[in-house]
Amino acid sequence: MSRAELPPSKVPSAPPPRPRVSTPPPPPEPGPTLLARGKEGKKVRELQARLRQIGWFGQNPTGTYGPVTATAVEGFQAKRGLLRTGATDTRTWLRLVAMTREPTRHELYPDGGMPPAKPDRRCLTGRVMCISKDSRTLTWMIDGKAVTTVDVRFGSEYTPTREGEFRVFWKNRDHVSTLYDTPMPYAMFFSGGQAVHYSSDFAARGYNGASHGCVNVRDKRGIAKLFKQVRTGDKVVIYK
Repeated sequence: MSRAELPPSKVPSAPPPRPRVSTPPPPPEPGPTLLARGKEGKKVRELQARLRQIGWFGQNPTGTYGPVTATAVEGFQAKRGLLRTGATDTRTWLRLVAMTREPTRHELYPDGGMPPAKPDRRCLTGRVMCISKDSRTLTWMIDGKAVTTVDVRFGSEYTPTREGEFRVFWKNRDHVSTLYDTPMPYAMFFSGGQAVHYSSDFAARGYNGASHGCVNVRDKRGIAKLFKQVRTGDKVVIYK
């Protein structure tokens, strides 16, 4: 019997066609390098903050392009089909910018170290502790010139730090709060029970906590030096 005479069920079926395996195109060549290992500065801090927004950078921005940043960039590049170099070239940067928003000042400096804000005009004359809530800094100023700056923390929304112009009316090197029974070293009182003082909680927890209305300082050496310089009657200006 010939092949053509076999019943249809007996006719051997042709093997299925093999699927075509397409080779993915190679990643595009990177553009000029903008940032790479060893770089430091605000632009690196912005890169880290943008990577953090989309879950590629798990630390607080530092402004230093080290191995952790390079690894985060390399992972981002691999996910987006870019050449994995760990360096931030123009293609990588534009792709990242398109996927993120401009970081806020607090995103750039979540753990402090923010540059001081522009001094309020009330800080430009005399001896003043010039305190900005926006930059979370206290700048000790004399006759319009900045002498020193330290990071500060404020009260919560339930116990806000008052804003305005005040005067230091009392200083106490080893004060202990009678209301909260907590140490307030280097306390400089400016409004009722609110004072500028050292906070061990701020030193340990950073901005994960808040004061009960006082202006907390975590740099113990810095506030010890400030305590010696500030006099009763000196101005305290607290502003946004």
